[in-house]
Amino acid sequence: MTAKVGGAIMGRLTTVTAIAAILAGCAAAGGGGLNGTAGAQTKPVKTATSISPAERKQGDEAHPQLLQEFGGAYSGPQASYVNRVGQNIAVQSGLSRSPSDFTVTLLNSPVNNAFAIPGGYVYVTRQLMALMNDEAELAGVLGHEVGHVAAQHSKKRQSAATRNSILGILGAVLGSAIGDNGGLLGGLGGLLQNNSMRIAQLATLGFSRSQELEADQLGVQYLRGAGYDPMALSTMLASLANQTSLDARLAGGNARSLPEWASTHPDPASRVRNAQSLANRVGAGGMRNADAFLASVDGVLYGDDPAQGVVEGRNFLHPDLRLRFTVPSGYVMQNGTTAVSISGNGGQGQFSTAPYSGDMNAYIASVFRAVAGNAAISPGTIQRTTVNGIPAYYSTARVNSQSGQVDVTVFAYEFSPSQAFHFVTLTQAGRSSVFDPMFASVQRLSTSEAAAIRPRRVDVVTVGRGDTVASLARRMAYNDYQTERFQVLNRLTASSRLTPGQKVKIVVYSGR
Repeated sequence: MTAKVGGAIMGRLTTVTAIAAILAGCAAAGGGGLNGTAGAQTKPVKTATSISPAERKQGDEAHPQLLQEFGGAYSGPQASYVNRVGQNIAVQSGLSRSPSDFTVTLLNSPVNNAFAIPGGYVYVTRQLMALMNDEAELAGVLGHEVGHVAAQHSKKRQSAATRNSILGILGAVLGSAIGDNGGLLGGLGGLLQNNSMRIAQLATLGFSRSQELEADQLGVQYLRGAGYDPMALSTMLASLANQTSLDARLAGGNARSLPEWASTHPDPASRVRNAQSLANRVGAGGMRNADAFLASVDGVLYGDDPAQGVVEGRNFLHPDLRLRFTVPSGYVMQNGTTAVSISGNGGQGQFSTAPYSGDMNAYIASVFRAVAGNAAISPGTIQRTTVNGIPAYYSTARVNSQSGQVDVTVFAYEFSPSQAFHFVTLTQAGRSSVFDPMFASVQRLSTSEAAAIRPRRVDVVTVGRGDTVASLARRMAYNDYQTERFQVLNRLTASSRLTPGQKVKIVVYSGR
């Protein structure tokens, strides 16, 4: 999704969830993953029997926020397919017998994620869809998420939520940021000053161990009720465990700390055995519909959408805005709707934009006001410099916090008389220089550099005679871990052998 900012097309630059976490410092109480091997949950799960008017209203209000956060709805035949499968599995919950009461959205997000919120809204990202290998796995993921809603887990989480920072030092700085009291950074859109955003944030927080078990149990039941193979949830969890392991190996390359199903639904490896036991209890066998699924996922966008900017290792590149920058070693990026968030042990930051009319002093002052919210901070004198030929201006404010003094720095760049961009960084006092290399890395992209940034897409191919895992993996549009990426994408192991006529997924470059 794009929006015009300062006369230019502004692509999806941070997640609302990330900002909301900064503002609220909320984490679900008891929201860990499964520790160790769990036995199959067999106790009946108490579930709701309808969608209440209040829940419908909450969902209606939160839905636009979630679309904005995750890059908007993905259009095309894949979206219709996901909606049909999702509505079919959702009615198994008993919340409603009318498929039209459920809105199932395929999100244009490069993050492995899926969730549901009260009011009949269910979501899955195109990236997680690409990791699946059949329709039953898609139904299993969506059924698991609907199970969380049917068991009213989000309501229980909301009542148990605690102010516990997930971003280190920010917790001390933002102690009073939650609710309507403002506070440092509380002015960043006032995102938690409305109920819909609270619901949206809770949708992507972690669940407790027992809640995950309950959602798995319900997901398996829904699969059986819809005629799918109930083993599909366990095979999907296995793929997710493999992807999580691969992401860990890729850390420092193109991995990033985005909200993932692997982190909001933690420890998938231990849940595979539990899901298998659950499936065995209800009886194995049923539809997988691999051919229909692969026909649908063929051509789906994979990874970052260049129109929204791309993360390549430590680099962020935006071909439409013609800019790039590099974060310090050990830092990761979150590429979202309105900003790129940067995080690491030495501090936090965001890269974004705001309306600009040629007055950089006024621009920087407005950024500080947005950062401060209702708190009073006093930035120092604005300094001027040049970064890679771009006029740049910066200022720092020292702020007292419960754990000591911190520095808030605004570093802004004038790309044209009507367009500017800026970083906001937060570090311990005297340590803002950790971001100096990042501030100095901003530069314009040339026409050829921008044109070289191409999207990746899923390409479903038929295995021919002589094709092997190694030969097909070499066609993956990556320079590293080609074999491992291919195996994870297709739920293959090192000992897997391909047969002629078999359909597999590869990731290829395509035209923009």
